[in-house]
Amino acid sequence: MLIRLTLAALVATAALLSTTGCAVMRNQETVGAYTDDTGITTSAKVRTIDSQSVDAIAISAETLNGTVMLAGFAKDSTERSGAEGLTRQVAGVKSVNNEIAVRP
Repeated sequence: MLIRLTLAALVATAALLSTTGCAVMRNQETVGAYTDDTGITTSAKVRTIDSQSVDAIAISAETLNGTVMLAGFAKDSTERSGAEGLTRQVAGVKSVNNEIAVRP
């Protein structure tokens, strides 16, 4: 029983340290900041998926310290600005860098 508890503690410690490593690698101060950014990215993607006017498959989102970068392709400027507008509505978003290109 003691061996199982020790093994479980080691696995939990390794998981915690690897999560902290991700936050440090992304230049974030805490695991909480990493978690917040992940939630923002997820919420932004869900908004684009739910939208009838934005092709969510053609647009990607990445978040770092509350700043969301959108990239990909839009069929027109309305779709491009729509994706940005939907992203700005997500709680926790500080700014949006819209790098979505309009297809010719």
